[in-house]
Amino acid sequence: MDTVTQLKVPTFKYQAQAQSKEGSLLKIRRAVISVSDKRGITELAKCLTEFGVDIVSTGGTYKALKDAGVSLKSISEITGFPEILDGRVKTLHPAVHAGILAVRDNPLHLKQLHEHNLEPIDLVVVNLYPFEQAIQQTSTTLEEAIEQIDVGGPAMVRAAAKNYLHTAVVVNPGRYQELIEELRSHGGAITPRTRFELAQEAFQYTASYDSVISTYLSSIHSKEVLPDVVTLSMKKSDTLRYGENPHQAGALYGTFNAFFKKLHGRELSYNNILDVNAAAMLCSEFEKPSVIIVKHNNPCGVGSAETVEEAYAKALATDAKSAFGGIVVLNRPLTLAAAEKINDLFTEVIVAPAFAEGVLDFLKRKKDRRLIQQMIDVRSAKEFDIRGVVGGLLVQEQDQLRIKRDDLRTVTHRKPTDHDLDAMLFAWRVVKHVKSNAIVYARGDRTLGIGAGQMSRVDSSRIAAMKAADAGFDLAGCAVASDAFFPFADGLLEAIRAGATAVIQPGGSVRDEEVISVANENNVAMVFTGVRHFRH
Repeated sequence: MDTVTQLKVPTFKYQAQAQSKEGSLLKIRRAVISVSDKRGITELAKCLTEFGVDIVSTGGTYKALKDAGVSLKSISEITGFPEILDGRVKTLHPAVHAGILAVRDNPLHLKQLHEHNLEPIDLVVVNLYPFEQAIQQTSTTLEEAIEQIDVGGPAMVRAAAKNYLHTAVVVNPGRYQELIEELRSHGGAITPRTRFELAQEAFQYTASYDSVISTYLSSIHSKEVLPDVVTLSMKKSDTLRYGENPHQAGALYGTFNAFFKKLHGRELSYNNILDVNAAAMLCSEFEKPSVIIVKHNNPCGVGSAETVEEAYAKALATDAKSAFGGIVVLNRPLTLAAAEKINDLFTEVIVAPAFAEGVLDFLKRKKDRRLIQQMIDVRSAKEFDIRGVVGGLLVQEQDQLRIKRDDLRTVTHRKPTDHDLDAMLFAWRVVKHVKSNAIVYARGDRTLGIGAGQMSRVDSSRIAAMKAADAGFDLAGCAVASDAFFPFADGLLEAIRAGATAVIQPGGSVRDEEVISVANENNVAMVFTGVRHFRH
């Protein structure tokens, strides 16, 4: 699981002390370079040689720099010891770590370096074995993954970051050009502020690296679905304009952008991202061409048909008023005919797996509207569902359970027809993604009314029926889905009065017999799923 969460921490007295002790420019005289990711490393090394820096390197990095004409020494020349155990041991030596960790204004440290014929190391340029990339390959075995766990690299990075007052550390190739410019601006030296920022980045890097390893190993032969320790380490991918509200800072971390690629329009907002996620998760429930319209994290319309144009018309008809300013997600390529219909209504974001010829040019006429291509099926994401609470996190599995016809248990005298079952299962797929308490009226290809987020299930039933009436739908003969059991018969009676003749619900209430009796008295077919889908 690729997951970094930055938590606000108290301001420590040390920070003020560091300001006064951080010293002056650090002249780089000696550098250790050992990188797996060799992008830009030759340019940085050549810049260092401009200032007479002695470069020491390891294995593949040494060869790459040597071949590029860089003058340098191998790590074995300063340790007096060969790289052994298939490269597992090469930098784990006092000649390396004493040079990195020595405090330059400590006379005892300098005396000990001199006594043991060791030299300070001013710069450490290291990035680690590509463990995360290795485990993303399905063919990677546990033994192969283990060999991609870096040991010497993290040790050097942590040592240099700890001693940032006297040693600079660089882990990110994206920083090389900035470092080159700084070296040239300061005659081969690095400023205190840069060293501190690089140390922060280095500790984030090693924390993230260890987190990925920990999560991977915890997933193997684990008896527990949820680990005893959750480690979160996720890179910031976007700084958002703000969070849910303008007075709140907001940012996006992780690989969301690998799933959804923006093709046009302003950057997605915090709330846009939440809505895109909700709509895409619901859309993944359907096999037929389907369209989901979401507003404030709840669906306001869902439709399925032979074409996306028809599916959109059905979704919009459920609640056209609420659809204004919403998010539209399709599970098929967006056609020009469907795009023309969507274009008639103000829509914040349109998401599709592809866009037919001419569609993007047509939709780009509205500059602010975001057009997003869904690149990966959201069902492939294996992350936990994580929410922050005071003092900690709530962690659970993703709710990916799907109910099929064979899973349903009929509990009433009247058996549901095939028509009823199609409508029930359609409503059930939708209600799973509606905030509790949730009630959904539907037919086999469309939603008719959605009641979301009420404290009373009766109120949800009434609101859903009211929405259907506002849309001009006759609910007679429709199906109704409830995300949790009916605790009393009143919620069911409300749905029956609205016209529902088929009911799908989890069951499990102490008053199930009372609810079933009411269904029988009104010749309503009812099935139990045995599964609840709360969404708080």
